[in-house]
Amino acid sequence: MNILFMGTPDFAKESLEAIYGAGYSIIGIVTNPDKPKGRGMKMVASPVKEFGIEKNIPVYQPLRVRNNDSFIDEIKGLNPDVICVVAYGKILPKEILEIPKLGCINVHGSLLPKYRGAAPIQWAVINGEKQTGITTMYMDVGMDTGDMILKEVVDIGDDETTGELWERLSKIGGNLLVNTLKLIESGNAPREKQPEDFTIAPMLNKDMALIDWNNKCALEIKNLIRGLNPIMGAYTFINDKKVKLWRVKILSKDEFVVKGFASAKELNDYENGEVLIANEKQGLYLKAKDAIIEAVEIQVEGSKKMLAEDFLRGHKL
Repeated sequence: MNILFMGTPDFAKESLEAIYGAGYSIIGIVTNPDKPKGRGMKMVASPVKEFGIEKNIPVYQPLRVRNNDSFIDEIKGLNPDVICVVAYGKILPKEILEIPKLGCINVHGSLLPKYRGAAPIQWAVINGEKQTGITTMYMDVGMDTGDMILKEVVDIGDDETTGELWERLSKIGGNLLVNTLKLIESGNAPREKQPEDFTIAPMLNKDMALIDWNNKCALEIKNLIRGLNPIMGAYTFINDKKVKLWRVKILSKDEFVVKGFASAKELNDYENGEVLIANEKQGLYLKAKDAIIEAVEIQVEGSKKMLAEDFLRGHKL
């Protein structure tokens, strides 16, 4: 079975490595063009391209896949039995979906039909989901609307970040893709229509990273912080300094009072989002509308990411 693989980030590389390790014939790799990165704006290849070069697999990097007859003809010439698509970053036109005789297979980072779209892992964390998973599916012209093949459910830890969940799901996705290909090859792959009760996981935007202390409860704030770690990072302003909060804990107001940090009456004098304590011995605590946020790992503008007490050892907020 000849496979054309389409993908870009490290999440996709795990699936590519898995099918390569399982002995499948990968006749080509399609990935996004190299992008400038860092202060020197050096052109950097995607993890998927790097793997292809290492294994001497032909790599294709079209600027676009729609209205690109020469690229579509090139894919037709490869005559793949299956196209595997994992976090490629572009929506495929019908002309490409119809090329492989056994279909285009996608690995999606959610339990479809929940979280169709570009950022399923991030939104599952931001929304405080207790479970998510991986779905493999036959692709169609819609956005993550194709018939489902296999699913694997994963529990999300209370303190787990998007980055940590991303890494776990990428490995699960690779294994599930291998199992999916085995079923397709044997002619035994299930095909289940998606239910109508879907949700959407749109691309993240920078505006959502600013913490809304007045309208969000402590748990919602913590989930936002987890969900935007390591992407962007949720932030607040402390004495006009932009401070990213990378990891936090929640204390009830009673727990905070019991620790002797403040009295209940004193807490009422603080505004939501205001710093309650900031010193190297006790740490950094901010008031949320229903609880107290302990900032464990922070990044003050102009500084590196570090534990709050380490920052406060040599700086003031």
